[in-house]
Amino acid sequence: MQIPILNGIFTDGVPGVRTSYPLNMIPCVTPNGVSAGYLRPADGLVEFASGPGDDRGGINWNDTLYRVMGNKLVSIDSSGVVSELGTVGDDGLQASMDYSFYRLGIQSADKLFYWDGTTLTQVADADLGDVIDMIWIDGYFMCTDGEFIVTTELSDPTSVLATKYNSAEVDPDPIKGLIKIRNEAHVVGRFTIEVFRNVGGDGFPFSRVTGAHIEKGAVGKGAITEFNDQMIFVGGGRNEAISVHRGVNGRSARIATREVDEILNTYTEAQLEATVVEYRNDRSSDLIYIHLPDRTLVYDPTASEALGQSVWSVLTSSLTGYAQYRAKNLVYVYNGWYGGDPTSSKVCRLDGTLSSHYGDKVRWEFGTQILYNEGNGATVDELELIPLTGEIVLGDEPTVATQYSVDGRSFSTERFVNAGLIGDRLKRIVWRRQGRMGRMRIQRFKGDSDAHMSFLRLEGTIAPLYN
Repeated sequence: MQIPILNGIFTDGVPGVRTSYPLNMIPCVTPNGVSAGYLRPADGLVEFASGPGDDRGGINWNDTLYRVMGNKLVSIDSSGVVSELGTVGDDGLQASMDYSFYRLGIQSADKLFYWDGTTLTQVADADLGDVIDMIWIDGYFMCTDGEFIVTTELSDPTSVLATKYNSAEVDPDPIKGLIKIRNEAHVVGRFTIEVFRNVGGDGFPFSRVTGAHIEKGAVGKGAITEFNDQMIFVGGGRNEAISVHRGVNGRSARIATREVDEILNTYTEAQLEATVVEYRNDRSSDLIYIHLPDRTLVYDPTASEALGQSVWSVLTSSLTGYAQYRAKNLVYVYNGWYGGDPTSSKVCRLDGTLSSHYGDKVRWEFGTQILYNEGNGATVDELELIPLTGEIVLGDEPTVATQYSVDGRSFSTERFVNAGLIGDRLKRIVWRRQGRMGRMRIQRFKGDSDAHMSFLRLEGTIAPLYN
């Protein structure tokens, strides 16, 4: 019998049944003749460059990688050479970057800067005030100080007029950030999102789109991203728990599962305010990354639609337990994906040929749904993972382990089998004589980045016990 492996089950002390998502494995919905979907290893992280400080944001402008690292704006060429372009301040928060036809705009440490390719300039107009976020739209750099929104002048982006201010007035919640979708400015508050459209005129050139606002907001400026002309954001409305939502055309829908909400509930709102949500299209997968303090949740909306169920996975840079995922602010440039390490001054390149992070081992793990034989016992004669093997090139043959639980909390001793090495494409990953099960059983599989392989299917030979 085929046993699903795209997500598993465990229990907690509430008591309650919870979902375990694949860890450092990405579910892929690709019919292959063996199964409707499979698990592939998440990309490894290879050091590409080292900058002057912790990574705070990145962008591709004119086919060049720019990043804010510490208090510096830097460019990084295709060989990994870092050039410091100037000082933009460092408040330890996420920096915002966007560009016009001729300028790269940088928001950092409550200030606005422009890079024109040769010179870094700070906007010093006293009418600008503090800048906590910024976008470029219709020829304007639009900024917010958390209370008001303001635009620069079309003819002179270093100039701001006091008459070019407006505010979000549906709710008196603080403005957390700005995002451009369908060439409309979305002013993201903590509990509401308002939409503004360019109408011109002598005053503030954008007018509120009546009826387009959303009665939910985001926890922070980095906690919202654009996907397919929609918003994906972490937040909620007044008197609501924080969750993950999709917003479009004045409407929103929760896309988080109960398990995702349970994970979000383990953090304070102050911790979640630093959440960064970003979108990456990768090998026919649409991946929404939600970077949390000790892990990154990954949502695939396309696979979710195809399967009719939410498809989530988890990334972490740890061999045991959880640790912050060490790639953030991903940018596609130089024919690849590049991210910054939030824990150091490193810049990485994502590499699908390995699973390690900067040369360090990380673990992967996935589980099954509850195996249930209508309340009767059974013997588990054999379990076989159907892998894509033969690509492991390390000297020591890695192993894959399995263990089981009858209550979802306590698991048995791990049993290991060898995973094979380079060229061993007929290697079978099989466990025999897995013992008896009572009413139910949950199976779990583990390995580390040395065992770099995909898994197409789990096959079980289970014989019922008759009274």
